[in-house]
Amino acid sequence: MNILNLFIVIPILTVVGIVLTKDLKQSRLVSAIGMGVQMILSFILVYLYLKERATGNTAAMLFTYDALWFPTLNIHYSLGVDGISVAMIALTGIVVFAGIFASWKVTYLPREFFISLIILASGVFGFFISVDLFTMFLFYELAVIPMYLLIGIWGSGPKEYSAMKLTLMLMAGSAMLMVGILGIYFFSSPDHTHLTFNLLEISKIRIPIQMQRFLFQFTFIGFGILGALFPFHTWSPDGHASAPTAVSMLHAGVLMKLGGYGAFRVAIFLMPEAAHEQAWIFLILTSVSVVYGAFSAAVQNDLKYINAYSSVSHCGLVLFAVLMMNQTAMNGAIVQMISHGLMTALFFALIGMIYGRTHTRIIQEMGGLMKVIPFLGVVYVIAGLASLGLPGFSGFVAEMIIFTGAFQHVDVFHRVITIVAASSIVITAVYILRVVGLLLMGPIKNDHFLHLDDAKWYERISTITLVLAITAIGVAPFWLTNMINFSLAPIVEKLSAIQITSLF
Repeated sequence: MNILNLFIVIPILTVVGIVLTKDLKQSRLVSAIGMGVQMILSFILVYLYLKERATGNTAAMLFTYDALWFPTLNIHYSLGVDGISVAMIALTGIVVFAGIFASWKVTYLPREFFISLIILASGVFGFFISVDLFTMFLFYELAVIPMYLLIGIWGSGPKEYSAMKLTLMLMAGSAMLMVGILGIYFFSSPDHTHLTFNLLEISKIRIPIQMQRFLFQFTFIGFGILGALFPFHTWSPDGHASAPTAVSMLHAGVLMKLGGYGAFRVAIFLMPEAAHEQAWIFLILTSVSVVYGAFSAAVQNDLKYINAYSSVSHCGLVLFAVLMMNQTAMNGAIVQMISHGLMTALFFALIGMIYGRTHTRIIQEMGGLMKVIPFLGVVYVIAGLASLGLPGFSGFVAEMIIFTGAFQHVDVFHRVITIVAASSIVITAVYILRVVGLLLMGPIKNDHFLHLDDAKWYERISTITLVLAITAIGVAPFWLTNMINFSLAPIVEKLSAIQITSLF
């Protein structure tokens, strides 16, 4: 069996196994084993991919699999990976595995919870390995729909409102994507006789510039909504705040990455001329996302809202870097997706663990927690330092690559907007250090906190897994950046060949 098919088969088998379980312990065990195997499989895929490239295999996609699915519309179940999608699969494997252990205490409808979580994960895996646009869109919808149930049933606070708002916003984005994808399909053949959804085949032809200008907006905004593009980001903080811990981890850690990945893989790659023409508009919007998200995080008092707005800022940085359309910045965008996915998953895991002990997320109500839960306190400091870009962690690597690439543009507009976006680093440091000081340092404000227990074994597995991944990228990023660069080279070459005189 093709190794990529296993990323779909294993979640299916895991779901079947959960259905057959009889109690909570069995459900947790089957979920952990299934997603543990999935994570190991993602590491094996990274190894096999690097091995293939080392032997001189220069194919655009490796481990390809193709089966005709719907002949009338030439829809294929078509799979393949390059260095970018391999990196995203590894991220998903790590975050989902950590999310299972972060959900160890879920007791209300546990089978249904783990089934919904794994269906969401299978949609994300399928999206990253799809080469056919129709199949990609199908997996995209499979990943988005379970969010409504996961927040609406297992969430907290105004969970019905948050779940409905999230679903309606993302469905609006899906409707725009459908228009964009169908438009690309109908112009995928110059003579309209061999229409296809295959990404690689479409990339070889030139969609008429008039249609590019129209379809680029639908696809970029459609994916941008999931990537928290300003002003379509408002669903994200409410969704994060109401979601249970593991759902917040998957939501911010991997689901939002579908937006950045799709904007790069579909909108920019397939419609490069329109991308060059309209990039300045979306650069302004993404720079607003970056700075606005950081400022909003700085004035929040709820731990989840702080991390939610921080995610708006960091995901805005991904779209910002993609729109720079040079190899350095786009490499940074991919590294940022992976780095932020790991960091925000760690943050949400820690917030859930702290809330489970203190029963509050308001930072003014806490203090001195480092004295009673030192393990969780130290890990929270590590997550904060990674988020503000301390050297030695993945956040520093991603941000340095992004701003170095962005500053390679010599015109005034790009230089100024890069400086504006880079200012978010200072704001991020302000709110991270503020939260660490109020949350972990100083006197203990509540006598109840004196009797808190530190991290359990399953919580340590979840957090240590994420910390190791963040540190590994920060200390030795070159294997990752080189893998991404190899896949970026032909894409950037295509973008560089486009000669467009935009407004700036």
